[in-house]
Amino acid sequence: MTISMYQASIPVSIRTLNNLVSILKKGATYAENKKIDPSVLINSRLSPDMFPLSKQVQIASDIVNRGAARLAGIEPPQFEDNETTFPQLIDRIHQTISHLNTFKPEQIDGSEERTITLKMGDNTLDFEGMPFLLYFVLPNLYFHVTTAYDILRHCGVELGKQDFLGQP
Repeated sequence: MTISMYQASIPVSIRTLNNLVSILKKGATYAENKKIDPSVLINSRLSPDMFPLSKQVQIASDIVNRGAARLAGIEPPQFEDNETTFPQLIDRIHQTISHLNTFKPEQIDGSEERTITLKMGDNTLDFEGMPFLLYFVLPNLYFHVTTAYDILRHCGVELGKQDFLGQP
C-alpha cells in the first residue's frame, strides 16, 4: 500500500489544525473561567527569545498554506499577521483549513520530485517535493502546534496528549 503526497499533506494538516482549534478554545475558556485577560495567554512565550502563542499559530497556518500551494505549483496565499484574540486566531485556522480543502489530489500527487525553492532571508533553500513535505512542512507544523500547546499548558490550561493528537 502506498500513500500519496496529497494524503500525506492535506488531511494530516487539516487534522492537526483542527486539534489546534480545540486547544485554543480550551485556552480561551481557561482565561474566561480564571478571569485572566486573554492577551496574557496570547502573548505568552516559553522563553524570552521565542515567539508568543499568537505567532506560533500564525506560523503553523502559514507553513501548511504555503507548503500545499508550493506542492501544487501555485502562488501561496498571504495572511496578515494581525490576530490578537482567540477568536481571531481560531478564524485564521478556519481560513487555512478552508484553503486546504480547495486542493484536489491531482494538484499535489506527483509533486514528489517537483523543485521547491524557498527564500529565507539572504539564503535560498532548494528541495524536491517529498523531502520538502516530510522534512520541512510537516516538522514545522508539528513544532509550532506543539509549542502553542506547550505555552498554554505552561500557563495552566488543562491539556493532555489527547488534545494534541485529537480523536481517532
